[in-house]
Amino acid sequence: MIKFENPDLLFLLWVVLLQASLLWAYWQWRRRTLRRLGSPALAQRLLQGFSGRRFWFKNLLFGLALVLLVLAIANPRRLVKQPAAESRGADILLALDISHSMLAKDAAPSRLEQAKAFARQLVQALEGNRIGLIFFAGDAFPQMPLSTDYAALQMFLRNASPEFIADQGTAAASAVELADHMFESNSTAGRGLIIFSDGENHGENALSGAREAHAAGMVLYTVGVGTPEGASIPLPAGGFKRDVSGQLVRSRLDAAFLRQLAQAGGGSMFQASDQATAVRALARELDRLQKTSVELKAKTEYALYFQWLLLPCLLLLLLEQVLWWRKSVSPK
Repeated sequence: MIKFENPDLLFLLWVVLLQASLLWAYWQWRRRTLRRLGSPALAQRLLQGFSGRRFWFKNLLFGLALVLLVLAIANPRRLVKQPAAESRGADILLALDISHSMLAKDAAPSRLEQAKAFARQLVQALEGNRIGLIFFAGDAFPQMPLSTDYAALQMFLRNASPEFIADQGTAAASAVELADHMFESNSTAGRGLIIFSDGENHGENALSGAREAHAAGMVLYTVGVGTPEGASIPLPAGGFKRDVSGQLVRSRLDAAFLRQLAQAGGGSMFQASDQATAVRALARELDRLQKTSVELKAKTEYALYFQWLLLPCLLLLLLEQVLWWRKSVSPK
């Protein structure tokens, strides 16, 4: 069944009725004005060459073009649902650091935005696997369980913000611990965890937690965001974060810790600044994880028909412009 994406815009069809009403009112006024002349012959001489048929035909073309234009911008479409399919993939969790330090702008446009762009591109490269999402700062919480609903995952990544967690910091250990609980114990699929972070304020027990998780079958990778030079940390209310003495706090990428964390978890560290190359390399690493049968989510797409309305609309408008008001009059 064909439905409109923007049915509220169909009210613009009243413009066509308004056009028809104005034309009818003009035509009645014209007839009354010509009758006042009192001489049909004089009226004929004044309107020599005028074609009433062409007048109405031109306006009919314009009215039809308006109707097609309104229907086109309302965007008629038909739902096309692709059935679920089976693939072979691993279980992969993305852990995104959304602490305030990720708002630093030593990575353009910010560390968080760069990490989100990296994660979104990685999701595209990993289609066929089950992917889940964790947000963490001073604590960690599950944002999305393991799933093949990649559209929902992309939406959660786009909307990620430090406002989601009140407890600030960068407790990578909590992300590792939560990931261990989110993986299904009865699944034979390989388990991968990717932590996106600047590595600062990582707290205690992160390395030991990564070793224990790796011993239990999980492989941990890290993606470093930021620069060693660092930058000040913007605050949501404005200004920059300061320490107790009033000095600006400068946040820096702790690449050494992120590399140690990845090694403790049996994986590798990658740099978000080298996005295209790093995504391909990380995807190859994750492709080595043990695969199991994965049922891909049925995809819903739409067949759009607005273009089939716009083309005749443009042709009608062109014809209306080319067609002249007057008919040719042969000289007597």
